[in-house]
Amino acid sequence: MTEIEIGRGKRGRRAYSFDDIAVVPSRRTRDPEEVSVSWQIDAYHFDIPVMAAPMDSVVSPESAIALGKLGALPVLDLEGLWTRYEDPTAQLSEIAGLDPLHATQRMQEIYAEPIKPELITERLRQLREAGVTVAGALSPQRTQQHWKTVVDAGVDLFVIRGTTVSAEHVSGRAEPLNLKRFIYELDVPVIVGGAASYTAALHLMRTGAAGVLVGFGGGAAQTTRKALGIHAPMASAVADVAAARRDYLDESGGRYVHVIADGGVGTSGDIVKAVACGADAVMLGAALARATDAPGRGFHWGPEAHHSELPRGLRIELGAQASIEEILFGPGRHADGTTNLVGALRRAMATTGYSDVKEFQRVEVVVSPYLGQ
Repeated sequence: MTEIEIGRGKRGRRAYSFDDIAVVPSRRTRDPEEVSVSWQIDAYHFDIPVMAAPMDSVVSPESAIALGKLGALPVLDLEGLWTRYEDPTAQLSEIAGLDPLHATQRMQEIYAEPIKPELITERLRQLREAGVTVAGALSPQRTQQHWKTVVDAGVDLFVIRGTTVSAEHVSGRAEPLNLKRFIYELDVPVIVGGAASYTAALHLMRTGAAGVLVGFGGGAAQTTRKALGIHAPMASAVADVAAARRDYLDESGGRYVHVIADGGVGTSGDIVKAVACGADAVMLGAALARATDAPGRGFHWGPEAHHSELPRGLRIELGAQASIEEILFGPGRHADGTTNLVGALRRAMATTGYSDVKEFQRVEVVVSPYLGQ
């Protein structure tokens, strides 16, 4: 692959974001009603290839139940407000009303409340009793501390999600999480990430993960590029990890690991291009935080925004535009790709002649940088 000379002593590979690429129509078209957008991971089938990001602004027990009944896979943040407070309604309301100048400091104070194992059990019980697939997320740092509580509560899918997750974390202070051993000993499928390169993803697949999250640091609610100088253009990252999936499929003798785009997927067009680059599903944060029935009340933030030592995310105001159902299935009220996300995916697949998500991963893509025109 061609590298670009940055200076005499450094070269770099050109990488592309979703804004840099476009899907090309083919000679065949279909009716949108005849297109399947269903997705299955392990034994769990979903009507749409959407995971709701484990963020307090997106997923509460109530919105998780609503999302699950709409055919998506909601993931509850088991380190969030719902496992720190019996009823975090007051805290959510306060965060929505914070002055931007003091928001980070106050959020650090709110999230300093300890995680309570009994609340982890209670929140997951609420989901199970509602009859939706039960998925919860922990960071790699908290997984060793709380995983048994999560599994004992009857979780269906376990998500280990961080800014970046490696299969070979090195620490001289404490024994790191051994992902391969952990996943092998667990009786539930594990989705792990983020990863943003071929090599990192391949190592995560070799741990036995059922799915790999592709991305680094969140999306619209993070400033990791400014704080750490690290950024992963998502079109290239998804394509790289999809290549790792293909090679691992051969290496393992047929074991398929799902690729889930996590970050930079803010509009319906981004979802279309994520799948075109090889994603089996997308994890949505900001796109769902715009819902009138989302717990963030029109605001959106991730765990990076209240990190106790190095905040590298922001609480941002997105505004409440439509219900969760309208955002996913329409009817669309805006021509900006923020409502009827699933309908747009169906139409893009139909316009290019593909009948299901796996087929659509083979669609032709061109480099077409967006110039604001």
